Amino acid sequence: MTRWLLDRSFHSSSGEVRWAALGKARPGTPPVVLLHGTPFSSYVWRDIATALAARHQVFVWDMPGYGASEMREGQDVSLAAQARVFGELLAHWDLSEPAVVAHDFGGCVALRAHLLHGAKYARLALVDPVALAPWGSPTYRLLGAHPEVFGQLPPDLHRALVHTYISSASHPGLHPAVLDRLADDWCTEEGRPAFYRQIQQNDQRFTDEIEGRYGELDLPTLICWGAQDSWIPAAKGEQLAAAVPGARLRLIEGAGHLVQEDAPAQLTAELAEFLG
Repeated sequence: MTRWLLDRSFHSSSGEVRWAALGKARPGTPPVVLLHGTPFSSYVWRDIATALAARHQVFVWDMPGYGASEMREGQDVSLAAQARVFGELLAHWDLSEPAVVAHDFGGCVALRAHLLHGAKYARLALVDPVALAPWGSPTYRLLGAHPEVFGQLPPDLHRALVHTYISSASHPGLHPAVLDRLADDWCTEEGRPAFYRQIQQNDQRFTDEIEGRYGELDLPTLICWGAQDSWIPAAKGEQLAAAVPGARLRLIEGAGHLVQEDAPAQLTAELAEFLG
């Protein structure tokens, strides 16, 4: 598997954020920022980030409560907090108008930062985003409703649950090493409670607050969707594309919700063409 290391830190309002920059800044070419979703980390962008870095400076980060970033009791890792932290990072990076690519609930984070906090983007690509109600599978809602119960699972049962849950994001199935890498973050002493904490805090109200404003988006927008997404059906992509003026929708056959793992070459091609 590709070695993945976030070698820099930023102290955000929700805790320490680990991040990295790939490639070099190029005149006339906007930098690209990649946002992950849940229960993932920037690791899912590793191959695509490396490919895009041939033409762009690419920024990747693990959101507070995820991956290599800080996980702690009492931490605010809600979608509202993540959008606030994203704005803080853009200021820290001195990026006034980057291109943004966001997956899963990273889509909600990017949309909230833009619509509620005034973050400006050169263009926006949304990959199977959390954007339209209802969202969250029955399993997701069950875990979020009873974190105190599931948090008491023995470590081996917790790991089995996390493996099964993450596996369902892929249509063809994940490579065992990739699955282990994605699950490992949630199987440490800090990661086990963090897994349930982030689900508990991700309430639908955070998309309800912005869903009626998608018609205000006035920038080039690409929506990519795994045609076999069992977490958020592709019909949501069609609905979202209809709500965003001028948005282009690309369905990716053979891919589930975790398009970066299921169809990395096709997703990279779509993004590279869109980013220019």
